[in-house]
Amino acid sequence: MKIGVLQFFSWPQRRSSLAEVYARALERIEIMDEGGFDAVWLAEHHFSDFSVCPSVHMMGTLAAARTRRLRIGTAVSLAPFYHPLRLAEEVAFLDVLSGGRVNWGAGRGFARVEFAAFGVPPEESTSRFHESVEIVLRAWSEKRLSFSGKHFSFEEVEVLPKPLQRPHPPVWMAATSEGSIDWAASRGFSILMDPHSSHREIAAKRRRYAEGLRRGGFSQEGREIPIARLVALDESAEEAALVARRGALWILHSYLGASFKPVLSAPLAPEGVDPVERYLSEVILHGTPESVLEEILALKEEIGLDYLLCAPLSGKSFLLLAEKLLPRLL
Repeated sequence: MKIGVLQFFSWPQRRSSLAEVYARALERIEIMDEGGFDAVWLAEHHFSDFSVCPSVHMMGTLAAARTRRLRIGTAVSLAPFYHPLRLAEEVAFLDVLSGGRVNWGAGRGFARVEFAAFGVPPEESTSRFHESVEIVLRAWSEKRLSFSGKHFSFEEVEVLPKPLQRPHPPVWMAATSEGSIDWAASRGFSILMDPHSSHREIAAKRRRYAEGLRRGGFSQEGREIPIARLVALDESAEEAALVARRGALWILHSYLGASFKPVLSAPLAPEGVDPVERYLSEVILHGTPESVLEEILALKEEIGLDYLLCAPLSGKSFLLLAEKLLPRLL
């Protein structure tokens, strides 16, 4: 099983300086490199203290400079908010600077504040995303690129640098909705699976994805499908549950505001379900390292979990993940 870390840059209650937030994250990334993690996947968000990393490509450069073997993933580059030629340049540049260690994850975004602030109509997000992905991949493989689409047009542009990995870095598409899963599968893209779906929902999505691959004439063989899971670890199950509850509240407040209603619509909770309790019982892996190990091994059998992308909900959770859990999963 491969183990990676989904690295958020949360700034809860703005208790410390942002410089400290970034410094702690980079210290963790150095530990990941030394400890045997496969990759760090950097989360891009804008206009929210839920995660204050507006450029995963800039942060990826710092991460690459401090590591030797760790792969540097984007989770994700929010493609609709970039000009696709600039996006192709930045990811390729990071691949060169990192010595060919980039995992490119791309997504279309979901936060309305981001679309409003960047002047991107939400109804255009899917078409912009699809065009951008096509342009980026072609820019990496074609000497001179011409393109005419709904949103972007240009002629005979030579995009430099090209990525060090050939023909290009490995590519994943963030896929949460049925439509995004179907689109990725129909084109043979591998997918990144989100940290907010329940284990049961992840299993159903993986089945849908596998069927979509078969319909498109693609194979599952050799694919790595990172499944992101929020993780709260402590020496006692009771303390881990408290960390998990605080994490669930922080996520809900960040996405929905401090006065979120107890009954929400999907995807954060089905109708009539307390969203906090849903996170605790169906989404977050929480407990002692030993109990969480058992749960991970069960998920390996039940849903085919072979690439666990952990999002630790506390500094202690990360240390226990690195020191106690990782050695037993590798």
